[in-house]
Amino acid sequence: MRHTAFGAEFSVIQIVTGDARPIFRQIVDGIRLKVAKGELVPGTRLPSVRGLALQLTINTTTVAKAYAELATEGVIESRKGVGVFVCEPRQRLSREERERRLAEALRLFVSSVVALGFEPEEILRQLEQELEPLVSRKPYLKTQSE
Repeated sequence: MRHTAFGAEFSVIQIVTGDARPIFRQIVDGIRLKVAKGELVPGTRLPSVRGLALQLTINTTTVAKAYAELATEGVIESRKGVGVFVCEPRQRLSREERERRLAEALRLFVSSVVALGFEPEEILRQLEQELEPLVSRKPYLKTQSE
């Protein structure tokens, strides 16, 4: 089952109940990807915790957990009495930590697709298609030292 959320300025987030990822992770991943693709630009107002929870018919604690992680990463910020907004891109993780996380994500990806029986060329072709919207954009996040 898919749940979809719409906000006044907010594009769609889909929650898939059969997804192995917890719902809060789906929210985090969905917002991160939309920011990276430029679909959510800095200054975009997101639904409140309660508003998004109502739209997705999920618990407010789940949305609060997702928003807290995104705020810690510097992707969004909450302005007291005003709302939740997408921040200007910035990176709070060191290059070493980003590389560690990339390697971990790639190992997980490879272990997930290896059993599907596709040739590496097909996997790479589809991966390139998924990354295409990001390729045309300037680097999405820079570390403060870069």
